Amino acid sequence: VSATRSGSTLLRLMLDSHPAMAIPLETHFVPDLIKARRWERADADRLAEVVTTHRRWGDFHLDADELRRRFNVVEPLEIGELVRAFYELYAEQQGKSRWGDKTPGYVREMIRIEHVLPEARFIHLIRDGRDVALSVLGMEWGPDTVEGAARRWKKRVMRGREQAARLPHYLEVRYEDLILDTEPTLLRICEYIELDFDEAMLRYYERAEERLSEKARDLYRGPDRPAVSAEHRMRSHALAKEPPKADRVYRWREKMTLEQRAEFEAEAGDLLADLGYEVEGPVKALTGRSSA
Repeated sequence: VSATRSGSTLLRLMLDSHPAMAIPLETHFVPDLIKARRWERADADRLAEVVTTHRRWGDFHLDADELRRRFNVVEPLEIGELVRAFYELYAEQQGKSRWGDKTPGYVREMIRIEHVLPEARFIHLIRDGRDVALSVLGMEWGPDTVEGAARRWKKRVMRGREQAARLPHYLEVRYEDLILDTEPTLLRICEYIELDFDEAMLRYYERAEERLSEKARDLYRGPDRPAVSAEHRMRSHALAKEPPKADRVYRWREKMTLEQRAEFEAEAGDLLADLGYEVEGPVKALTGRSSA
């Protein structure tokens, strides 16, 4: 989980390169499935439909009838078992024995997900918010001001950290460590998720084109919003196809104006400092709680 544009695609490709681990593109449907179980007439077919009619379903390249069949043999009809059934089907398709998820937005849903998947091990990937802002400002769907990007980043990071004390399995990882100290960082992650390290994870970029090609389709976003083109979806993660490079971190030092730096710190400098990132001006102590 993470704030958007924090390196989750990179981490997904690294972990997915392990011979035993399969991680699909962003799923987004798990909270919907949790809510749907409370429907008065929820049955396996209707719950399978929540997944197979989701706008992300086409990214997984799975057989809807097979998912429906697997949902129908779950007894009793528990959401945790249904969620596992989806990921197990995806892992089998990839010839893998273990599975994970890469959906940044689940940073707001960890408590609910842990309730149905108590074995879940959450990795909260955190990146310097100023670099996140530079990346988000280049996206057609994100905030269009530094202040807005700072506010969004702070809300997401704080929302994740607030849940940490209530989760039995939670690990924070810095994007900067993943880039600058890749192997030791992956070793730490592997130990946490109880997965033997494999050097194929360091060569993730060799399979990146193939794995990212799953998203080579237009993504429908709703009746009043334009679809995200396949070209844009592929282009937005072009750097993830390359080996880690030091120039991907702390780009704000060269790319942000002094005014933009001040704007960001005015909104989120307290969180930057609390996380141990460099700040250029005086900051207040981090207080209060974020909204989702």
